[in-house]
Amino acid sequence: MTRVTSVTPGPPGRLLAPVADRGNALHPGAWWLWALGLAVAASRTTNPLLLGLIVAVAGYVVAARRTDAPWARSYGAFVKLGLFVVALRIVFSLVLGSPIPGEHELFTLPELPLPDWAQGIRVGGRVTAEQLVFALYDGLKLAALLICVGAANALANPARLLKSLPGALYEAGVAVVVAMTFAPNLVADVVRLRTARRLRGRPTGGVRAVLQIGLPVLEGALERSVAVAASMDARGYGRTAQVPPGVRRTTNVLTLGGLLGVCAGSYGLLAAQGAGYGLPLLAVGLAAAVAGLRLGGRRTLRTRYRPDRFGPRSWLVAASGIAVAALMIHANSYAPDALHPGVVPLIAPELPLWPALSVLPGLLPAVIAPVPPARAAVREEPSA
Repeated sequence: MTRVTSVTPGPPGRLLAPVADRGNALHPGAWWLWALGLAVAASRTTNPLLLGLIVAVAGYVVAARRTDAPWARSYGAFVKLGLFVVALRIVFSLVLGSPIPGEHELFTLPELPLPDWAQGIRVGGRVTAEQLVFALYDGLKLAALLICVGAANALANPARLLKSLPGALYEAGVAVVVAMTFAPNLVADVVRLRTARRLRGRPTGGVRAVLQIGLPVLEGALERSVAVAASMDARGYGRTAQVPPGVRRTTNVLTLGGLLGVCAGSYGLLAAQGAGYGLPLLAVGLAAAVAGLRLGGRRTLRTRYRPDRFGPRSWLVAASGIAVAALMIHANSYAPDALHPGVVPLIAPELPLWPALSVLPGLLPAVIAPVPPARAAVREEPSA
């Protein structure tokens, strides 16, 4: 007689990280709030050590909590895209030069003479270590932003995210979700076709292999788009209900006024003398925009089956990302030099203690988020 026991991987216990099911699955919006918090933190620094720590936190959470769904396999593609951005930024600095002055000359490229109307632009010329380090820092920040977005794309179910949008944003949400799922499905198709070619003993590299793989990928994308269009039409996509003119006008006023209030409040928070009115105006604008969106949802004829709830674990995951962003923004006030290491003079970056500790709350989802069923180990233990 055997007894089947399900355990969770890693050090967290069952109480901290239960096996995910339909009842306790994390809200997809929580994953996006967490990832956007990490992205905001990455945008506030050019220190490569802090950026590497942010990327490591995002990568660890993805490795611990992603599923085997097609969109979850796109994280590696985003990492490769980030590395490509870094290399491209350095190449642009080599070819087009940089306004950063430098004393450590590495080499000199042949300079292309340009006409008088192109003054201030040069192609080739002197290349210094300072300009390459500046380009490296800038490219790493862009790469970290892309990787954070890739982490959200790998963890959040786009279909469930679409279900959580307000009715007024349903049509725009469909377009965004279709756009977000294009890259993961494309990556899944490429991996499937490369595996099939490898099993048949055919090469998977080179220009000819790329061309032979590209045609089935494009064909699959076309078939998928036709199927999506047919399913959307069958579900009544685009059909709206009749609402009174007064409700429509009220919706437009609330939505437009709320967005203007959000813009003015954000400007007040960023301005030096607008802190007194910025926060109240931002709160009023958000409230008006939410009210307008709820009224605008009356024209949508769709229904929701078992809508997702923002449970305690979802709130904790979202709060961890927001906390990382807030702590990193605060770190700019007391350690700006550590967050933005100088390149003139050229100095080695250091890992500041408190800003580095402020990134660690981003690891909270790896402890409290439910473990995907595919990652829950099932073992058989003999019993009497």
